[in-house]
Amino acid sequence: MSSWDHVERSFSAQRILGAGRSGASAVSVCIYSHDTFGLGHLRRNLAIADQLLRSEERFEVWLLTGSPVIRQWILPPGLHVQPLPPVVKTGAERYAARAPGQVFGLTKGYREALILKLIEEQRPDVFLVDHAPAGMNGELLSTLALIRNEMPETRTVLGLRDILDSPASVRRSWQEQELHALIEHAYDDVFVYGSEQLFDVVGGYGLSAAAARRVKYCGYVVGRSRFEQLNGAPRGSVCWDVRRVAGRPVVLVTAGGGGDGYFMMSAYLQGLCAGRANDFYSVLVTGPLMPRAQSEALQAAAAGRDDMQIVAYTTELVPSIRSAELVVSMAGYNTSVELLAARKKAILVPRSVPREEQKLRALLLAKLGLFEFVPADEDLAASLAHKVPRAIGAPAPDERLWKSVDLRGAERVAAELAGRGIRSEARVQGAA
Repeated sequence: MSSWDHVERSFSAQRILGAGRSGASAVSVCIYSHDTFGLGHLRRNLAIADQLLRSEERFEVWLLTGSPVIRQWILPPGLHVQPLPPVVKTGAERYAARAPGQVFGLTKGYREALILKLIEEQRPDVFLVDHAPAGMNGELLSTLALIRNEMPETRTVLGLRDILDSPASVRRSWQEQELHALIEHAYDDVFVYGSEQLFDVVGGYGLSAAAARRVKYCGYVVGRSRFEQLNGAPRGSVCWDVRRVAGRPVVLVTAGGGGDGYFMMSAYLQGLCAGRANDFYSVLVTGPLMPRAQSEALQAAAAGRDDMQIVAYTTELVPSIRSAELVVSMAGYNTSVELLAARKKAILVPRSVPREEQKLRALLLAKLGLFEFVPADEDLAASLAHKVPRAIGAPAPDERLWKSVDLRGAERVAAELAGRGIRSEARVQGAA
């Protein structure tokens, strides 16, 4: 059985039966999450779906997702799921079917048909598209055309994290793909999951005047802990709650999904394993998408030490972030906002290829005085060996800095889709 068959069987009952709140008064929302790499899009869209389903207004929510690990996640009660055959990004606008032996063209065609079929059947009040205006490799173009021509009552919304890449790279890519025109003509609104004071999407990405009038800065989207949702650890969940181990503070090292985090974790081990045992305990969460050979190499490097442990992955990272003394991570959107929400001391080690997104975010947050930035260069192992022990004992940032960042993104998205607005109360200090 292929990985896609397994996902399909896992969700067939949920797709047919659903569990969402229905009725004439419910606002129906279909969320598209292409999920070609990592866990970021999935986690952000689940946070939004959860907020919608908890709102005072009645929402019925469908999630279209291409994540290969969706069946492993604890989903918000009431969420309908339509899984899409997983694909993986292999380069700039290049993709391949994730399952071995499958032809990408057929996989893309099936995804496109599933999306079109769901939109035709549900005729949602809102179609919320995450990140990719045209979808993975243009797979949304037929659906967007159908909505514009035959479903004028459906509100189309593009949801963007604030930093996508360097502004010049985004402008160039969007011009090549004619996405500026698509955004102007196919979308009623553009929700930015960020703050205009921290990053100006309109000016940075060159949106037209018409598109700029539809932009709404919602604030950063951070999801509730699944433990907060279910009032305790759910049966069968995968979780690692880090606390003080044998009287030692805990350093949590995470690379999100882990697909591109080996460079950081191997440097961490190289730097921290060079000398005697440390006065702190390290927990490295490799992530479900790290290649097995890389995960095994990390296990081998940490073998025999009593000051660290390697954990394969967790579907619930938030309790671990909250209870750690220090977090060392890359600078993906979701991990960064979870660190902000937890008001946690952190060292950010962003990747700089194939996009500059993480580097730009890490530099911005470091400039605000919230986190420490360490470049991923040839001295990374030595830098971490030097900075981690010092950061553990360093004072936390000033309380006013934490309060300067707006984290009500999910709540504001729900309010916007329900037809009411929420005033932004956050004020940014020291941002350039």
